[in-house]
Amino acid sequence: MNGNTGSLKKQGRRVFYYVSKIAWFFTTPSNLLLSLILLGLVLSLFKRLRHLGIWLSLVFTLATIALGLLPLASYILLPLEERFPAFRDDGEPVDGIILLGGAVEASDSKTRGQIVSNESAERVLDTIQLAHRYPAARILISGGGGTVFGDGAAEAPIIAAYFKTIGIDPSRILIEDRSRTTAENAVYSQELAKPREGERWLLVTSAWHMPRAVGVFEKVGFLVTPYPVDFRTSGGSRTHLPFAFVSEGLRRLDIGTKEWAGLIAYYTSGRTARLFPGPQDSAGGSASR
Repeated sequence: MNGNTGSLKKQGRRVFYYVSKIAWFFTTPSNLLLSLILLGLVLSLFKRLRHLGIWLSLVFTLATIALGLLPLASYILLPLEERFPAFRDDGEPVDGIILLGGAVEASDSKTRGQIVSNESAERVLDTIQLAHRYPAARILISGGGGTVFGDGAAEAPIIAAYFKTIGIDPSRILIEDRSRTTAENAVYSQELAKPREGERWLLVTSAWHMPRAVGVFEKVGFLVTPYPVDFRTSGGSRTHLPFAFVSEGLRRLDIGTKEWAGLIAYYTSGRTARLFPGPQDSAGGSASR
C-alpha cells in the first residue's frame, strides 16, 4: 500500500510538472503579448478582418512597450521580496545551509566545462560566504535536471563540483539532484537532510521566490530560516522609476507573474498550507531582523 501511495505521489508530481510548464509557456506575459501581436498581423492579411488585425497589433504593441517601461513589474515583485526580512546573524549556531537551484545553467556548464551562472548567481555566491561563516554547517544543494521534452543536466552536481574547487570540504556537501520544481526541492531535501528537532537550517533562494519556498518546506515539516538574496527591486522611491529597456521590464514582469501564479497553484493543489507564506511559517521568523 505504501509503495502504491508513493508511486501515485510521484506520478502526481510528474503530471503537475508538465502541466505547469506547458501552461506557463503560453501564459507568460512576454510570450502572450507577442502571440497577440502576431495574431493581429495574421488577421490583417484577411480583407474582412484587416481593421481588427491592425487594431490588435497596434494595441498589444503599445501594451508591450508600456508594460516593459512602466514600473508595474516592480509593484508586482515588491510584496514578494519584502515578505521576509534580510537575515541578520544573531550568533545562534547553524547546522545546515540549503541552496535551491536556479542560479546555474547546467547544460551550458557541461558544454563549456566550467560553471555558467545566470542573473540569480547571488544564490551561489551567498552560499559560499555562509559556508565560510559557518564552517561546521552541512551544505545541501538542491537542483535536478529535466525539461518538458526530456531529461536535462542536473544543476546540483555542477555546483557541488565547483564548491570543491574553491576549497569547501566535500564531506560537508549533500547533493539532491532529483528535483525539478520547488515542491520537489522540499520533498527530496527533507529526505536527504533528515533534519533533527532543534536543528537550524538556512534556506538560500531569491527573495521573490522565498514565500513559495518556505511554504513547501513548511508543508513537508522541514522548518527553515529564510536567507533571501537576488533582489530585483530597490525599494523606497526607486520602486516607482521606469525601466531603461523594455526587455528589462518584461523580464521582471515574467518573473513576478510566474511567482504569484505559482503561489496560487501550490496553494490550490495542497502543496502549501497558506496562500502567501510569511515569517510566521518559518523557523527563522524570530531570528531575522
